[in-house]
Amino acid sequence: MRQLVTMPRLLAVAGVGVVVLAVAMYLFQPWRLFTTVVVNEPPPTVSSAPRDQADAPLPATPSAQPASTPAERIEKLARGTFVSHEHSTTGTAEVLRLPDGSRVLRLVNLNTSDGPDLRVWLSDQPVTRDWFAFDDGRHLELGHLKGNQGNANYAIPSEADLSVLRSVTIWCKRFSVSFGAAPLL
Repeated sequence: MRQLVTMPRLLAVAGVGVVVLAVAMYLFQPWRLFTTVVVNEPPPTVSSAPRDQADAPLPATPSAQPASTPAERIEKLARGTFVSHEHSTTGTAEVLRLPDGSRVLRLVNLNTSDGPDLRVWLSDQPVTRDWFAFDDGRHLELGHLKGNQGNANYAIPSEADLSVLRSVTIWCKRFSVSFGAAPLL
């Protein structure tokens, strides 16, 4: 009578199975489907003094105070609503210009799945139902997604050309797919 399975073969198969399971758990991180990271950053605010005047000494007398300037405000340059791609994604994206000229991408009421290695990208690709397209063209990574639910701010570098980068995507770098994207109109 032939033995179908010998002890060394059984141990080898079990060992390979454990390694495959460990690699799959590392890559897919299935528990992230059940986790939520909530972030609630306030919108950027206008500082009480411009940066270049913040360290200037105050005038000695009240009559020497400079004339008041018009109220500085935050300007909304673009806005878009998220479209779902690989995972259900809702919320809006806004590009804001602060009085000092810096720009911020603000994600408002974002709600998407948590996932491994999620990033926030500005892209030159149009927002369609194709969730693989965002790495085909130019993109600029603004950083890791701070939370998959809530409100967050991401600084936009001064050299970013927003006339070309006209969409934002929540990009899963590990699997090269978009969870969701919004046009910046």
